[in-house]
Amino acid sequence: MGFTYAKAGVNVWKIKGIQGGIASLLESTLNKDVILPAGHYAGVMKIGNKQIAMHTDGVGTKVLIAQLLEKFDTVGIDAVAMNVNDIVCIGARPVALMDYLAIETTDEKQIYEIMKGIAAGAKMVDCPVVGGETAVVPDLIKGFTGRGFDLSVSVIGEVDGPLITGEKMRVDDVIIGIESSGLHSNGYSLARKVLLNDRNLLNEELLLEMLIPTYIYSNVVLDVIKKVKSVRGMAHITGGAFSKLLRIGRLAKKGFLLDNMPIPLPIFDMIKKEGKIDDREMYRTFNMGIGFCIVCDPKDAKKVIDICARHKLKAQKIGKITAKEEVFLQKDGKKIDLA
Repeated sequence: MGFTYAKAGVNVWKIKGIQGGIASLLESTLNKDVILPAGHYAGVMKIGNKQIAMHTDGVGTKVLIAQLLEKFDTVGIDAVAMNVNDIVCIGARPVALMDYLAIETTDEKQIYEIMKGIAAGAKMVDCPVVGGETAVVPDLIKGFTGRGFDLSVSVIGEVDGPLITGEKMRVDDVIIGIESSGLHSNGYSLARKVLLNDRNLLNEELLLEMLIPTYIYSNVVLDVIKKVKSVRGMAHITGGAFSKLLRIGRLAKKGFLLDNMPIPLPIFDMIKKEGKIDDREMYRTFNMGIGFCIVCDPKDAKKVIDICARHKLKAQKIGKITAKEEVFLQKDGKKIDLA
């Protein structure tokens, strides 16, 4: 049997069980101003007459690739992307960002390069960085050659129209998939263990490919929902990959059939071959070339694809909504359960 995410140290299903176990603790803190609690892509509260969305996320072990290359100016883009791509799933426009950087040593150049990436990502979405925290914690953070760090960002967004949660999805609505730039920021615990063996550890070309920043989708998605009124669900394909579609499916009690996925990028083929990983594990761990999904009425599919093209992003129909709460991949004549 080949490598799995769990064997690499990340058991997504155990994490989901833990999250379910703490749900009641979080629910005990809610009040009448909470519109959308934990469990979706963002929490939403009513503050005055506004709907305010909030989210926090990090870059994960992709920071280890930055340390190996001693190249720190792009992971900040990933940190911004992991947040703004999530809140736009409910229709929120990012309005403010804050960062948290925990670092092993006080290296002025390294800190500056990391923050340069955050500033670059923020400018891509025209969203100010209004504050943050840098903590020097050498007893806590250890990395390669004293360059250890962990990075996370928090975002506040505003929902100008109705929330898009997935609950209005209909059977036979189409799923439009927008291309990814590569691995993005998920599955690195598995990808590193498979790819960075003695033969590849110092392969600079491979490391640079693994460091390609996550696409930021919020601009194109906000443009889509402004111009296409039939958008009924959206999903950022991150940890858990396509099993994450259930996050929006459970509200509508609907499922997903992925029957027209693109040919995977070469790096995914390399991971699959090197790790002897089956299709089910690959599509439950990696984005496989699709970083964001938009669910809409079939008649509007071409319009969504054309808007993405104007933003210089390739998009295609990758599947449809089904009646049962499940996620299936149809590949090579087989149906593979991704739930």
